[in-house]
Amino acid sequence: MAFAANSAPAASLAATPGAPAAPRRGRGAKRVLPGFGLTLGYTLFYLSIIVLIPLSALVFKTFTMTWPQFWEAVSAPRVMASYRLTFGASLIAALVNLVFGLLIAWVLVRYKFPGKKIVDALVDLPFALPTAVAGISLTALLAGNGWIGQYLEPLGIQLAFKPAGIVIALIFIGLPFVVRTVQPVLEDAEKELEEAATSLGATRLQIFIKVILPSITPALLTGFAMAFARAVGEYGSVIFIAGNMPMISEITPLIIIGKLEQYDYAGATAVAVVMLVISFVLLLIINALQAWQRRHAGAPA
Repeated sequence: MAFAANSAPAASLAATPGAPAAPRRGRGAKRVLPGFGLTLGYTLFYLSIIVLIPLSALVFKTFTMTWPQFWEAVSAPRVMASYRLTFGASLIAALVNLVFGLLIAWVLVRYKFPGKKIVDALVDLPFALPTAVAGISLTALLAGNGWIGQYLEPLGIQLAFKPAGIVIALIFIGLPFVVRTVQPVLEDAEKELEEAATSLGATRLQIFIKVILPSITPALLTGFAMAFARAVGEYGSVIFIAGNMPMISEITPLIIIGKLEQYDYAGATAVAVVMLVISFVLLLIINALQAWQRRHAGAPA
């Protein structure tokens, strides 16, 4: 009886002329996009064409080599020196961008000043600027006869055609990743929490460490991962300022290009596979840190 009494108003409402129809659920419900099966199939097909098949071809080409040949190709002294330079410079550049990218994002979000929109637009300049143009521009600035280099070289500071120049180029191309990842998180941050902490007597440093930093750490790690990944594979902006001296300023992508020009396709893919594996491992570590931080903060992973 109670069930009939409760269902009667609903039935009368549904029968009322002009009343909105109840939303249809189940298989007959209309969706904005096609069904799960079609969209999943298209997703897998697209990822296979763009990502999985090229990577599979890279690995299969490496299998044409014997283990001694593979080890000789990926552990040559010149190749090992390029690994150290590529991953070391990428790590340093990503760490620098982690600090200064956060600082720039903070200034753009929390302060108002003349020319703010211009500064905000300049952050995206490395996205729009061709990498070769960036490399040539940095070389013109930092070379011995450049606008900046002509004052540094008399002091014994040489940036162009040295590993330091590579780090500067990687900082330039990786900065927007950190800024654009952290900026929206800072904009959405609840300032009421900061005000509450201030009212309880917390210092600015304590507010930043205990209130702000935990909420932006996942975004910081994401920006760091993207800046690092971009730096590892960067080629165009680096070759002009690196000098490309073997064992000193030769990056791993240039080693791969050199092997391809010598028609050593198996050797090139072997070096590329090593870079791919190392990059995957580092990105998995960063993603694991992100998941741990989310769980620690109580947010869904």
